[in-house]
Amino acid sequence: MARITVEDCLQNVDNLFDLVLIAAKRARRLANGAEPLVDWENDKPTVVALREIAEGLIGPEILDDVDTQVDEMLSSEQAENMLSGAAPLPGNMGEFDPLASSADRH
Repeated sequence: MARITVEDCLQNVDNLFDLVLIAAKRARRLANGAEPLVDWENDKPTVVALREIAEGLIGPEILDDVDTQVDEMLSSEQAENMLSGAAPLPGNMGEFDPLASSADRH
């Protein structure tokens, strides 16, 4: 198992913040079954993602890609719910006025 350093990866990525985003997205894809571009060598998905970045096989263009699972989820079930008004989006609790008294809210 080769040791990967941040410096190895930063030769192919402009800054540390982009490196974190790129590595996280690639590691997530690897964990969900994407084919690795380097030998797995019994590493965790995060290490494999960093090795791919260090070898120049994965770069910032991955940030422009839309993950198909997210795209499919939004295009099917949530889109139907949003169009029919059947269910609010997660986290949407409706209107809430924190200054209103409890009697006004009921």
